[in-house]
Amino acid sequence: MNLAPIVLFVYNRPLHTQKTLEALSNNELADESTLYIYADGPKADATDAQLKKIEETRNVIRTKEWCKEVIIIESPSNNGLANSIVKGVTDIVNKHGKIIVLEDDLITSVGFLKYMNDALTLYEPESKVMHVSGYIYPVKTKDQSDQTFFLNILSCWGWGTWARAWKHYDHDTNVHLEHLNSKKKINDFNIQGHADYYYQLILNRDGKLYTWAVKWYASWLFAGGYSLFPYKSLTLNNGFDDTGTNSKSESGFYSAPTDYIEVTKTDLKEDLYYRKQVDSFYAKTIPHFKIKFILLLKKYNIYSTLKKLVK
Repeated sequence: MNLAPIVLFVYNRPLHTQKTLEALSNNELADESTLYIYADGPKADATDAQLKKIEETRNVIRTKEWCKEVIIIESPSNNGLANSIVKGVTDIVNKHGKIIVLEDDLITSVGFLKYMNDALTLYEPESKVMHVSGYIYPVKTKDQSDQTFFLNILSCWGWGTWARAWKHYDHDTNVHLEHLNSKKKINDFNIQGHADYYYQLILNRDGKLYTWAVKWYASWLFAGGYSLFPYKSLTLNNGFDDTGTNSKSESGFYSAPTDYIEVTKTDLKEDLYYRKQVDSFYAKTIPHFKIKFILLLKKYNIYSTLKKLVK
């Protein structure tokens, strides 16, 4: 099998980075894989304490050969997480044709790389399959022979894609907002109104937020793409401690991981059972987190305007 390269993005969290790399190195196929590590640099006004954390993180990634081959790309200055990921993914996926992407707060199961490579190999010819997720929301599973299924929703806690799909990535927020030209489209994009993805696009457009995932979601979704999901997670996010760029202090997103997922060909259509389960999860869980986001919108005096658009 032609294995996909792994790309890991780190910055200033040495302990998280250590745990992520230890778990990755314990993966089946780690000793056959190439790992690229992008280490972002300090901001212009970084304190001595922040500089120390960045240095400690860079020391961690050089501790040992975490995979068969490790290639480190260190930035002398701060690019920001969104810019780092977009550039890193673009460079590596265009070079290799496919890619597996991790951030510094993800703990992977021993079978994560096998699952990702199996999926990236099996579905490479399927142009409508554009994203492979290693995480599934904590929803009730059903009795089924297939351990994977397709959804039209976002998850970026351990994911993979191909150059043929990433070519659809559009960083221009206005392009996505133009597509969302009806209340129904906005509602569907927002997981039946329970997520805040549309608001995220608005804040990105206005320079109040700098993220990449919502743009990637919009890019492959509006191109008619699907995301493959495992029926049980293969990653665990341990970054909900306010140390990350976009972390929250607590999470209702915990989904007990499994070690292995078998990847077999499944029908290329959205699984309505799991879509209903995810919609229900968002309806029950997201309102707690949306409060903080609404406060952010109000801070920039755009909440009332947006509320009128999506009512």
